Amino acid sequence: MDWLTENKIPLGAWIKSLVEFLNDNAAWFFDFISDVLGFTINGLIDVLQWLPPLLLVAIFAALAYGLHRSWRLALMVAGSLLLIVNLGYWEQTIETLALVVFATFLCMLVGIPVGIAAAHRPRLYTALRPVLDLMQTIPTFVYLIPTLILFGLGVVPGLISTVIFALPAPIRLTHLGISSVPKPLIEAGESFGATKRQLLWKVELPHAMPTIMAGVTQCIMLSLSMVVIAALVGADGLGKPVVRALNTVNIAKGFEAGLAIVIVAILLDRVCKQRGTKARGK
Repeated sequence: MDWLTENKIPLGAWIKSLVEFLNDNAAWFFDFISDVLGFTINGLIDVLQWLPPLLLVAIFAALAYGLHRSWRLALMVAGSLLLIVNLGYWEQTIETLALVVFATFLCMLVGIPVGIAAAHRPRLYTALRPVLDLMQTIPTFVYLIPTLILFGLGVVPGLISTVIFALPAPIRLTHLGISSVPKPLIEAGESFGATKRQLLWKVELPHAMPTIMAGVTQCIMLSLSMVVIAALVGADGLGKPVVRALNTVNIAKGFEAGLAIVIVAILLDRVCKQRGTKARGK
């Protein structure tokens, strides 16, 4: 066995060399990406924090009622957000919401087209499957090392790590939704002369929408699970007070910040699940 351990394959050294090569030769590109993403997400945070908290709570509650016609949901949204305001974690909650929404948007922007392409091309999904498995099973702390080197401290490395970790969910569930469309339904569309684009938009996507919305919900939950980890590389939000509470063994602060994260997760999950339920009913 000694010969096997002595002739170690230098995988770690290869990855280190690749990261150093990118950092030396494409630093301008990563700086540009960091500036664009940082400007966008910080601008969104500034706009949301500029509005009075009570006005924003009322807007969120009204939006929940307008989308789902449920007074219970609207009251739950208002009451939960007012509790967060009372606990003093409103600014951190807005920062977390912006990070989660932006990460989910990027994941769906990439994941849905890739999932559709993989559903139409089985060989592509066969090639993607081990990559998706790798993205989901590598410890999340490992993502922080190269992103921290390439993008520096701040919200951007946390955002990139979150996107990498959450991206497999929309790809897999979009692939599942498109692949599960009944063949007689597709054949009926083809018999009426529908093109591939028309089949996609009028047959496949409407049928797969509940599964795609499940991918949105799962993506949001995975993004929220990265909030505390992203705080370790300088990302603002509810993860920071959790990390500080851990360092100082502050039980009260840790519980309150953790409760705020749970509230955000429940609210986002309820909204997306109700929307998915409606889609199934239609």
